[in-house]
Amino acid sequence: MNSSSDLVFLFDVDDTLLDNDGVNADLDAHIERAFGESGRKLYRDLYEQLRDEVGYADYLGALQRFRVRCGDEVRAQDLGEFLLDYPFAEKLYPKALEAIAYVSRFGTAIVLSDGDAVLQPRKISVSGIADAVEGRVLIYVHKETMLDDVERRFPARHYVIVEDKLRVIDALKQHWRERLTTIFVRQGHYARDPELLAEYSPAQITLNDIGDLLTLDAANFKKALDESVRDLPEHAESGARPDSASQIKHEKQTHV
Repeated sequence: MNSSSDLVFLFDVDDTLLDNDGVNADLDAHIERAFGESGRKLYRDLYEQLRDEVGYADYLGALQRFRVRCGDEVRAQDLGEFLLDYPFAEKLYPKALEAIAYVSRFGTAIVLSDGDAVLQPRKISVSGIADAVEGRVLIYVHKETMLDDVERRFPARHYVIVEDKLRVIDALKQHWRERLTTIFVRQGHYARDPELLAEYSPAQITLNDIGDLLTLDAANFKKALDESVRDLPEHAESGARPDSASQIKHEKQTHV
């Protein structure tokens, strides 16, 4: 896991590769059918309270609290099954897995996500995303605070972040600076929030959807890699694969 690579692509999951807004809408509808609008509102209030406490989305933890508060513990016990058996593969955005396969010709693709320790790994697995990145999945509570650990596990000359949240993109750019290329995917409610869009600097590349990643050619990544190599100290280059840049050049000639 810690062998050096010239180029590592970091893929977010929720609303980048997979329509998590759609998953939430289905969960809300399921709860409302069983417990009415007041039940749906209670669950969302508990979910937001728990997210404020733990710092990440914990859908199953919120269901545990909902079960105690909803007035019918027996009926509520089926809600967890709804999430654990959810067909997450059906919520993949069009060409999401193809996008991972496409950039894997130029470098190493990994998942960089955050969330709980039960549902988030399951979502990534049953959707097919884990297989697409050959099991290279990193899930943290706050991924933007764990970049040293990311680099320890997947050292690289240059990183590319593919993400729907400008806040996260901004944090990673401040950490890796010239060693990071930022790709903003305008999918999901965070990516369309005008206040968030105004609060942070734009990414280097903006895509309307994840499928547009296939329109980028090898030159986009080779230029970023060349600039990173130019700025690296000499001792930092010793572990990189010597043939990766030429491989990117070859891909541009044969596939673009």
